Amino acid sequence: MVKLNRIGSETVKSRQNQPSQSGPRMRAKKNLVPRKMRKFIRAGFEFIRASSPKGIAPSTFFPPYLRTIPLALPALRMLRKFRLPRKVCETSRLFTFSVWLNHSSASAVRDVPFDWDHSFPDETEELNDVRTQGLKRYSSLLREFASRKFLTRGRAVHGHLLRHQVDLDSHLWVSLLNFYAKCANLLAARRLFVEMPEKDVVSWTTIMSGFVSKGYGRDGAEIFSEMMRDGVRPNEYALATCLKGCSAFSDLLLGKQVHSLAIRLGLSLDIYVGSSLVEVYSKCSQMELAASVFSGLSKQNAILWNLMLNGYLLIGNTDEVLRLFNRLKESEIKFGNFTLNSILKCCANSGIVREGRILHCVAIKIGSDTDNVIGCSLVHMYSKCSLAADSLTAFSRIKDPDVVTWTTMIACLDKQANGLEAAQVFNVMRQRGLKPNLFSLSSIMNVAGNIGSFVYGTSIHALTFKYGYDIDVTDKILVNSLVSMYMKIGSPYDSLRVLYGRRKKDSVSSNITMMESEGFQVHQMLLGCIKLDVPTLVNVLKCCSHLKDVSFGRQIHAHVVKHNVSSNKFVGTTLIDMYAKSRCFDDAILAFRLLMDKDVLTWTTIISGLMHCDKVEKGFGCFILMQREGIRPNGNTLSTCLSGSSRIASLSSGKLLHSMAIKGGHLLDMFVINGIINMYGKCGPLEDAEAMFNGSISRDLTLWNSIICLYSLHYQGQKTLDTFRLMLHEGFLPDHITFVGILTACSRMGLIDEGKMHFRSMGETFGVETTIEHCVCMVNMLGRAGRFDEVESFTKEMNISASGSIWEAVLGTCEMHKNENLGQRAAEKLFELNPEEASNYVLLSNIFAAKKNWDSVEEVRGLMTRKGVKKELACSWVEIDGRFHVFYSRDFSHPKLEQIYVKLEELSQQLLLVDYKPRTGCVLQNVSEIEKKEYLHYHSERLALAFALISSNSMKIIRIFKNNRICSDCHEMMRLISERIDQEIIIRDIHHFHKFTGGACSCQCS
Repeated sequence: MVKLNRIGSETVKSRQNQPSQSGPRMRAKKNLVPRKMRKFIRAGFEFIRASSPKGIAPSTFFPPYLRTIPLALPALRMLRKFRLPRKVCETSRLFTFSVWLNHSSASAVRDVPFDWDHSFPDETEELNDVRTQGLKRYSSLLREFASRKFLTRGRAVHGHLLRHQVDLDSHLWVSLLNFYAKCANLLAARRLFVEMPEKDVVSWTTIMSGFVSKGYGRDGAEIFSEMMRDGVRPNEYALATCLKGCSAFSDLLLGKQVHSLAIRLGLSLDIYVGSSLVEVYSKCSQMELAASVFSGLSKQNAILWNLMLNGYLLIGNTDEVLRLFNRLKESEIKFGNFTLNSILKCCANSGIVREGRILHCVAIKIGSDTDNVIGCSLVHMYSKCSLAADSLTAFSRIKDPDVVTWTTMIACLDKQANGLEAAQVFNVMRQRGLKPNLFSLSSIMNVAGNIGSFVYGTSIHALTFKYGYDIDVTDKILVNSLVSMYMKIGSPYDSLRVLYGRRKKDSVSSNITMMESEGFQVHQMLLGCIKLDVPTLVNVLKCCSHLKDVSFGRQIHAHVVKHNVSSNKFVGTTLIDMYAKSRCFDDAILAFRLLMDKDVLTWTTIISGLMHCDKVEKGFGCFILMQREGIRPNGNTLSTCLSGSSRIASLSSGKLLHSMAIKGGHLLDMFVINGIINMYGKCGPLEDAEAMFNGSISRDLTLWNSIICLYSLHYQGQKTLDTFRLMLHEGFLPDHITFVGILTACSRMGLIDEGKMHFRSMGETFGVETTIEHCVCMVNMLGRAGRFDEVESFTKEMNISASGSIWEAVLGTCEMHKNENLGQRAAEKLFELNPEEASNYVLLSNIFAAKKNWDSVEEVRGLMTRKGVKKELACSWVEIDGRFHVFYSRDFSHPKLEQIYVKLEELSQQLLLVDYKPRTGCVLQNVSEIEKKEYLHYHSERLALAFALISSNSMKIIRIFKNNRICSDCHEMMRLISERIDQEIIIRDIHHFHKFTGGACSCQCS
């Protein structure tokens, strides 16, 4: 073999002088080549050699795909016809680069020295032609190659320029620089830029644009700094390019500096500079600055509007996005699909169905609803708003939906629990010849898991192999979906076969198997099948937390300590959560103290755990300690503490948390807003909860549910129904929580027919699945009205007779109407289902006591004693100056006991003036009437009222809270006292609020 160190006539000559292994046969082949052909080959080799840059072999300079150019095939066939040696033929393939220009580039073909369609001129003539006409044609050639990203061809032109030592002008220098920059050969572009004799603002902008366009924004900014140090004055294009670089890596400080430079140069109002400034400020979430630049531009195009819309969308300001879009519609600027797509995403993220429907109408009006992108966004928007029917309608309008759109539709139907319809859509997609991608298969696997069909799941598994997805090399998402599907179907062993059938096992699939199987996989993992890394340990502990399996959680804790992972804050935080949810208060505190690196998540977890363990005061103590440590609470911390304030009805701490949310800028957090609304509603001042709800910037379904349930809690039935209608008008669809509030309101107002209508519409109109909670509301509604026959027929019709909560509702209404027979049946059912619940025994005892069946009362109380069931002591508490004062019936422990009893006597004298008669029937004990009156006189809520009256005369509202239901006698007493004092009395018992003012109660009970 001959090594081709040179390409040209010398190579051919060296082959001729080399001793031939073939002898005469090789010489015969050489003689078959005509002289004209040999001249042609020598000229081609010479051209290739001269055009190659120094140090680069032609065989590496020209890629293999040039061998397949159609115009080169006749020449190669001619060479093979003369039976030249293989090396000569291979080398001659490189020569065919002179015909890469196809027939459409006729103007450029004349610049190529060797043209198959013309006679071959001598080299001297070609050089003269290039020198007189070539500069402009080289520039046009380089522009064409740059636009098509033909790097090799452009380098050949560059090599040709170097061979002929063409004196480049500034325009050709910039053309070469632009070519290398656009072809992503940034190293060559930089070297060429360094060699440029003169660098003007155009060349600086070109090299800067090359780096910025390829994602090297920081390098582009450094080039801009070099240009400024070089004393070159930037123009609007240079400033815009530098600002794009700032936007790429979100450098707000540099963006502001360039902005000030643009102002000094008088270019800040230029459309290119302005658009780039808006983009920088939008990416950095500085929308006030972006809006300032936007409003100062005289010419505003669709790109600018899109930048502003995306900026507000990025920070989640839905109202501003919609307001800006309304301004865009009023302007003369035409917006396109990109703008519509952004607004639809905004509606989808916020769940705003009304504005989404309006945008759908706009899309239909401009003919964009059939577009794949817009159609997919519409389907996604309706899916987020839980409107599967509207998603299908939008989907059916798309002319030729792609796989992404089909996948979105399948995921939408699956999310709305329409698994069979999702499976049908998947079948239609396959019938149309579309190959499902990984996400399509992952979605349909989730559908199969939710359906629970083993046959369908295995058929989907088979499809993965049919479509050529190898489980060992495919994406982990698909494998994880398979694992999850088999676990949901109830086939953990098939899930394990998928997991351990892979040559490469990952902890993600194992974690899914473990969580779906509720710990099924944990023991095998501990045996060493998969290494227990930090994410896996976190998921194991979460599984233990979910199962309340604290014993196994302690074993995992020991494993954590053994492998020295206890210092990891994620593992430590999960340990705290596991112990807290298992109500192991001391262990949670110990795990918290041993954790050295405590962040806001760790503090929030321990606070939430203490609240969960009914240690609300200690939870607030940790909250104060967290702030002393210099850690600022986030939205989750505040919402957790607000729920604690609601639990103990601490209005003062709730107001303090509200002020902290305002100072910390958390009023855009829906969890915080919802916590504030619930706190005010459950602590008494419903008007403050209303004001917070009405003043919220955006409302989601959770906020609507909160205000509806609070109205119901405060016996504001009409407001409950009016708010429900307003919610429907705003475009929000109710869920199961909404109907719990509606049915409860109808129950308390005695609206039986309307309650039945809402119960039917729940499934028929809104597609909400009926739950036990809804049935409890219906039983309460019918039982309160005394319709016990309907109660029994309803429980049989709904097949809910085995539910403990249903029988609790029956027992409660029986106690209200003194229905001894049905009450006894309900109690017997409850003693079987939940024998440790003390309230069931108390209610049955009250029913017997009301009928003066004292033997049965004693029997029930004896049953409680034998089973070790203890009734919680009834108590009331009131908050005075930030401190809670708790009172029990006939309490003698309070330091102001004497003053309290004096005030009680005063109140008794005032009650005699309004003809008050004690309702001794409330005392369900076999004692004399005098003793019954004494019991009523010292009830805990009366002691709390007396203490509140002597503590502060300036209190306009007295708020008392009870851990059980207020008796009818105390209710009547509070109603009459409210008429005699100039103060409002609010009592929250275990069920609802009673607001006493002017001799009337909000519950409308006399």
